[in-house]
Amino acid sequence: MTEAWPFQGLCLFLLGLGKRKVRVRVGEQLRDMWRQATAWPTGRKADVQAGAANAEAERKTLALPAVLSPMQFPGRHLPKPTPMNLRRFAETPVVRRAINVIKDRIAAMDWQVRVRRGCQPADKAVAIRRLQGLRRTLEEPNSVDSFRTLIEQVIEDALTGGFGAIEMEPTGDEERPAMLWPVDGASIRINAKWDGSEESPRYAQAMPGQLESSAVELRDNQLIYVRMNPRSFTPFGLGPLEVAFETVNQFLSAHRFAGKLAANSVAQYALWLNEATPAQHDRLIRWWQDEIEGTGRVPLLSTEQKPEVLRFAQGTDADLRLAWQEFLIRMVANAFGLPPLLLGLEGDVNRSTAAELADEAFRGAILPLAQLLAGHITRDLFAKCIGWREFEFVFNDLNARDEETELAVQVQLLQAGVLTVNEVRAMRGLGPLGQNGAVQLAGEAQAMQAG
Repeated sequence: MTEAWPFQGLCLFLLGLGKRKVRVRVGEQLRDMWRQATAWPTGRKADVQAGAANAEAERKTLALPAVLSPMQFPGRHLPKPTPMNLRRFAETPVVRRAINVIKDRIAAMDWQVRVRRGCQPADKAVAIRRLQGLRRTLEEPNSVDSFRTLIEQVIEDALTGGFGAIEMEPTGDEERPAMLWPVDGASIRINAKWDGSEESPRYAQAMPGQLESSAVELRDNQLIYVRMNPRSFTPFGLGPLEVAFETVNQFLSAHRFAGKLAANSVAQYALWLNEATPAQHDRLIRWWQDEIEGTGRVPLLSTEQKPEVLRFAQGTDADLRLAWQEFLIRMVANAFGLPPLLLGLEGDVNRSTAAELADEAFRGAILPLAQLLAGHITRDLFAKCIGWREFEFVFNDLNARDEETELAVQVQLLQAGVLTVNEVRAMRGLGPLGQNGAVQLAGEAQAMQAG
């Protein structure tokens, strides 16, 4: 028997290797199926040139990698230790409201691609064509997504787990210089041994249960990795939902208890009969369950002593722990940088403070994330991936929340000569006007202000 153990161990080891190879082949087949399903049509004559450009930009990462069984193997690629319950917590009403307040506001913003301040393009015609190509790249990132659907997925992952990932591949065509695909940030692992070189891989996408050797490696110029709350002791970010993880867990527990209590599935009282025999006790229980419980009838009891009702709680709304749930909602709002007003708590809000709280939400939660995304698009997509460092991506709605306030400020700056009409038009995402048109428009603005 002792001599058979080495042979059995070898068989088990070979069987494990076989299972791992089968798992790797399944991952490769799924990746090929996804590429075929999302392939761009190239049969039309008008799309021959676009098809040739898209053939060079082929997606490497796999969409929806979480469909396989979760297994991890140690190695140089570090997975982020994110609890799986974060995805579930993001679907609860309070957290979903907090995420949508930030995500929908940023996704609905107007944006533009412009020349960087201090950069003077040598050829204006080439600069205009490149600006058009960059805008088309963002408006039509791939065959499935638009800019809004792409950016919403990135913001969702950033708020949930502190990561947001976009794969980018250059096409070599000025009309469409790159293609973009959203990537599940939880599947991205960071190379702890990255030396800063452009040729060495910095990231890798490893599906659950996939070996490190078969992971899809990505260079620094192939992936946009958005980190919220970056820190020096870890390469990973910290999402607001991670901060509020324990708070959301406690809120769900309190909410479930209150729901059961309100549905009368948790009894908060008991009926006490003095000097009752065990037979009488059992008979009363059977009678109550068979004749009274759930029927709405008035129970009639004939005993020598009056039964007494023992209450375990007050029998009021205080038993639902509503004040505790309200406090937890405030803590969730603090984790996301939002005032409790936007999560449905309106008890301490009046007309004088509502505007200030809404402005605080914009300045504290929406503005920083929007600027972070704009910086990543400018630095990673325009500069690293495409190589056009003279352009930048900006959101047009970050300077002022109120359209009337922004318009009044721009009119005053025009009158004072601080800004020109073309600069104001650039702030609003509009093209420049000629000199005569600019003078005429400035005169009209002054006449409107004087009238």
